[in-house]
Amino acid sequence: MSTYILRRLLLTVPVVIGILFTTFLIKAAIPSDAVVTMYQGQLSEQDASKAIAIMRHKYGLDRPWYMQFLSYTEGVLTGNLGQSIRTRQPVIKEIGYRYRNTLELTFAAFLVALTVGVVSGVVAAYFKDTWLDITSMTVSLFGISMPAFFFGLVLIMVVSVWLRWLPVIENGWQGLILPALTLGLIEAAPLARVARSSMVEALGRDYIRAARAKGMPESVVVLRHALPNALLSIVTLAGLQIGSLFGGAFIIEVIFSWHGIGELAVEAIQWRDFTITQGVILISATTYVLINLVVDILYTWIDPRIVVDKS
Repeated sequence: MSTYILRRLLLTVPVVIGILFTTFLIKAAIPSDAVVTMYQGQLSEQDASKAIAIMRHKYGLDRPWYMQFLSYTEGVLTGNLGQSIRTRQPVIKEIGYRYRNTLELTFAAFLVALTVGVVSGVVAAYFKDTWLDITSMTVSLFGISMPAFFFGLVLIMVVSVWLRWLPVIENGWQGLILPALTLGLIEAAPLARVARSSMVEALGRDYIRAARAKGMPESVVVLRHALPNALLSIVTLAGLQIGSLFGGAFIIEVIFSWHGIGELAVEAIQWRDFTITQGVILISATTYVLINLVVDILYTWIDPRIVVDKS
């Protein structure tokens, strides 16, 4: 298992390098940057040209893009993601608590999605072809079709404006509820459909009929026999959803003024501060890759029949 984990970790290295390289290609194709934006319209044309030249030289923006890429890669290997051109602060400091806030939102939304999705899927499978099943799958279809930002605006209108149950913008756990529900309920929809189909298949197996013939309680049959055998499909989708939630949190953070790295990325793009943008992309991509690594490892724990290739 340790060899398998080490091999998977090594495979993440070219992925991260590819992401960095692609980001730099996009940066090189854009004619403007944060330095130009900073001085544009603030000084006379001659003074602005001098100031821009000095700042571009200070931050190495006057060097060829491949030299900038090598320099940035060297900094990443030493834990230095560079300095924000706009705020003059280290990128690590700029990201700081925002990354923690994004993780809080992501995992709170994931708990909502996992709880609602799996429970509704299991219930729909157990009461197959009844009104519970039809209602659950119809609601999940609406959830799959609805954009997260639109659902967030609907929740704000209903919960905060009409009912006045929760504030729209608030620090602490109260401010986490609405954005977590927005992301979680949307992602619960596909999880419910996968959980239902997996459970329907599991409940039709011979060992389930044998367990019922032995007189086992239905709760034991469903939760201890059927559900564990349906978990592989659920875990596969759940692992992908964590990455989707992490990325989907960006626009939700802007809507709910949740100070995460998504909000920071939007501000950095507006200012053309590509140093921060690259840092956000790198950290987000690395987080997504590590999450998928954990999911792969969970496979062998959930289903002992899966043999890790030792070659």
